Amino acid sequence: MPPAESGPARGTSPREFPIRRGCPFAAPEEYDVLRADDPVARVTLPTKREAWVVSRYDDVRELLSDPRVSADIRRANFPALGEGEQEIGARLRPFIRTDAPEHTRYRRMLLPEFTVRRARAMRPVVQARVDELVDDMLAAGGPVNFVSAYANAVSTSVICELLGIPRENLEFFRDVTRISGSRHSTAEQVSEALGGLFRLIADLVAKRQEEPRDDLISKLIVNHLNTGNITLDELLSTIGITINAGRETNTSMIALSTLLLLDRTDLMEELRGAPSLMPAAVDELLRVLSVADSIPLRVAAQDIELSGRVIPADDGVIALLAGANHDPEQFDHPGRVDFHRTENHHVAFGHGVHQCVGQHLARLELEIALETLIRRVPTLRLAGDREQVAFKHDSATFGLEELMVTW
Repeated sequence: MPPAESGPARGTSPREFPIRRGCPFAAPEEYDVLRADDPVARVTLPTKREAWVVSRYDDVRELLSDPRVSADIRRANFPALGEGEQEIGARLRPFIRTDAPEHTRYRRMLLPEFTVRRARAMRPVVQARVDELVDDMLAAGGPVNFVSAYANAVSTSVICELLGIPRENLEFFRDVTRISGSRHSTAEQVSEALGGLFRLIADLVAKRQEEPRDDLISKLIVNHLNTGNITLDELLSTIGITINAGRETNTSMIALSTLLLLDRTDLMEELRGAPSLMPAAVDELLRVLSVADSIPLRVAAQDIELSGRVIPADDGVIALLAGANHDPEQFDHPGRVDFHRTENHHVAFGHGVHQCVGQHLARLELEIALETLIRRVPTLRLAGDREQVAFKHDSATFGLEELMVTW
């Protein structure tokens, strides 16, 4: 075996990262080049800091399960992609950007509310809300912006229902995420957006302390805040990241999946004719679209070797979920959308101890949102030029800015 290398590959200057998608329904084409020629590659981030990106399926899984890798956003070389991301993250300490034992404490608080059983118990509530949103959309008449009228409304309503937050202004939550998730937002802009969110949550926490209900916020107050297991600031941060992460990824998945199905009417008809395929279809769409591609940001706490290259201790490293999910060594014809694919062990929800805690609810939500839309709006179609569809290339989560549809 040749000795492990470190430093930029082939003596070249580091590539700029992130890399834009050519096709919205696939990983960037350059990921194929990286996997073949430079699977652990040195890159330059928008912050001008350098880091590594890992693109092979086996390497991504190994990296994300390696205890020598840190998710702590306070580390000096944390590979933040946005200007204000690290400064705000270090101040607010979202649990997804912490290590054990701190991260373990948060996950243990949340996991009982995100089990498969709890997700299934929410099916009637989610179905009722989705039907209500379809009713509203049909009553209003087209054309409508599908992202705000349906995708964002579904994902935000579900997370608000879980937490016990009144769903009076669904676009407020989208605006918060649009600013906090943008790679161009300053620390001041992110702080202002999140400040509005935390004020809303703090007011609600105060009310639930007086009158607890059967919702997640009340349970966190009774079982963890009142017992001293968590501080008020930690509670607000935990609720905030649960809202942002829970609604943004599913908004993107619902909207982007719908656009894919409108482009591929054969797949739309396949699902309409065989609704039982929906769970498998959702997993395939999660794999293909990989909207959270560069969410797993890490720092090597020790030297780590992957694919013959050494990532030195204290260097930032990014696990490319879309790169892994389109690896031909793991998935036969990875660019093909196949709802009958077997052994679909994708990493769209990450891997290891930081794997998405809400994945069971996310799958349920996607199944219901897409199945109901396909069944109840059979004439759904684009309203306008396909080439004018606006994508979010500069956001933490890939997706759509706007999608005008009619029926």
